[in-house]
Amino acid sequence: MKKIGYSFSVMVLMIAVLAGCASIVSKSEYPVAISSKPEGAKITIINGAKEVVFQGKTPTIVTLKAGAGFFQGEDYLVTFKKEGYAPITAQIERGVDGWYIAGNLVFGGLIGWLIVDPATGAMWTLDNLHVDMNPQTSSIRNQIHIVTIDDVPDHLRSKMVRIN
Repeated sequence: MKKIGYSFSVMVLMIAVLAGCASIVSKSEYPVAISSKPEGAKITIINGAKEVVFQGKTPTIVTLKAGAGFFQGEDYLVTFKKEGYAPITAQIERGVDGWYIAGNLVFGGLIGWLIVDPATGAMWTLDNLHVDMNPQTSSIRNQIHIVTIDDVPDHLRSKMVRIN
């Protein structure tokens, strides 16, 4: 009987220790590398609550929370702007951490599956983000604008060519 009590105690201790596998093995905040081609783009990162959580330039590494609440992952919207290039918006989407599924399934961590990992945000992951920006094109392409000589700034008049 003493042997059964000891085995039961060890089993309960193992379940308690391994209850939140993703919380133990993984993390709830991730260093996310954000880059662009070309480099030096101004970025603004906005979370799901529409709050600005970071502003800076590429390339950079930003630590972002993977969770947004109990059983809620966090997604981020990243806006890239650089002079001469069209602005672009991309999303950092959360994914489910493999340790949350495999670890809690293999080790029987019902507490980790339903409480610990969802509460800490460790059940989610975030990936790095890279965008290729496109050169900006003029919106007045293939259009003719007729103006009078009075509308042309003085510093540009010397570059004008008479065509008649």
